Amino acid sequence: MWKWLHQLARPERLYQLCGRLIPWSGAAGAATLLLGWIWGFGFAPADYQQGDSFRIMYIHVPAAMWSMGVYAAMAVAAFIGLVWQMKMADLVSAAMAPIGAVFTFIALVTGSAWGKPMWGTWWIWDARLTSELVLLFLYMGVMALYQSFDDRRTAGRAAGILILVGVVNLPIIHFSVQWWNTLHQGSSGILQQAIAPSMRTPLRWAILGYLLVFVTLTLMRLRNLILYTERHRPWVADVASGGPES
Repeated sequence: MWKWLHQLARPERLYQLCGRLIPWSGAAGAATLLLGWIWGFGFAPADYQQGDSFRIMYIHVPAAMWSMGVYAAMAVAAFIGLVWQMKMADLVSAAMAPIGAVFTFIALVTGSAWGKPMWGTWWIWDARLTSELVLLFLYMGVMALYQSFDDRRTAGRAAGILILVGVVNLPIIHFSVQWWNTLHQGSSGILQQAIAPSMRTPLRWAILGYLLVFVTLTLMRLRNLILYTERHRPWVADVASGGPES
């Protein structure tokens, strides 16, 4: 395992691996996400209470789940970067942050739209909504720290510390509906078991699609970040000239 990690610590090796994986993850992500959405929006039956408005869950639930999942993945990369001083781990965190922020924003917007007919308002300082908003601020803080230092190692260390401190917010988001009396429905795991299979199956395809899209976008961003940070290396010049490394 350690040998494999050290191989990935080589920028040119990681760049090549990302390039090989992107077409496969991209195609799989597009196919599964479209399957989940077409099935969910077009063929799943209407909910007996919410009617067709429940269909927003095929956008909201995967975004909410992976807003936390992306941050957890960032925390793993940040821990590796801080403990073992692996520069590529810091770049992985930097690549993930904007994608996680977008997922969190989608979760907040769609959650507000879904809650409006149920709660009678677009926003309420519900425990789940508030802690999810804190997660968005954490993502924004991480991105700001990456841009605040000219030295990439210093930026990675500062952002990594914030990421690890912010991990405490993840269990708060997940258990908020159990710890406090909130208007928000139960956790996504409970929700998946509570709904009919004809609604649950496309939801699971959408969740997988979001994951694969996240992987694809992360790999694409990571390739760009590697090229930028290693721009003075000979192998990057070879890539720019259309050499075998590209």
